[in-house]
Order: sequence, then structure tokens, then C-alpha cells
Amino acid sequence: MPLRERVQADPTSAGIKRGDQVRIMTGRDRGKTGRVLAVNPKARTLMVEHAGIIKRHTRPNPSQNVKGGIVDKEGPLPVSNVQLLCPACNKGARIGHKLLPDGTKERVCKRCGNTLEK
Repeated sequence: MPLRERVQADPTSAGIKRGDQVRIMTGRDRGKTGRVLAVNPKARTLMVEHAGIIKRHTRPNPSQNVKGGIVDKEGPLPVSNVQLLCPACNKGARIGHKLLPDGTKERVCKRCGNTLEK
């Protein structure tokens, strides 16, 4: 009996972009807010400023002026563990999309209806 082909899920970032303000909903950093530094849609992860701190053991590299030792840096968090913050109502927001007259789409807050674009 032949095996079925595995269905691959499409990469997604759940509508969260670099520079957005988010609140961590689960994990040891629950309740913290921060700015998104990087998004990886393929792995469905993102990096949030001052959240998900990991210890990185670095080797000294004099040519790049890097001191060795244990360095604290942000680690990746799953997209499902964060919620976007609406800048207008300053609460957690679900993301909706609105079609503008010129044909472009923009992200809107489902709670208050204000735009999430800068």
C-alpha cells in the first residue's frame, strides 16, 4: 500500500510585521510587551525585543572585535504565543484587512477599526 504524501502547511507570519508592538501571551515572559525585531514565516517564529532571552556562549574573535563569554540575546518565539497590540486602543487586537479605494489592503484592528499601518 503506497504512503500518502505529507501535506505541507503554508508559511505564515499571522499578519505580524517587523516593528509591530506585541504582547507575549504564554511562557515565562507572559505579559511582557515589546517590538518585533525579526519574523521568520517559514518556521512560524519571531524575535521580540527583551523577551525570550537565551544565553549564547561566544568565542572571542579579535578580527571582528567580539569579546568572548556568555551573551544574553533574544531567542525566537512562536507566532501563536504573541498578540498584536493596537496603537490606538492599546489593547490586544485581532487583525482584519480592509480594501482601500486604490486597490491596496491595509491591516485594521477588529476591536476599534483603526488602521495598524504606520
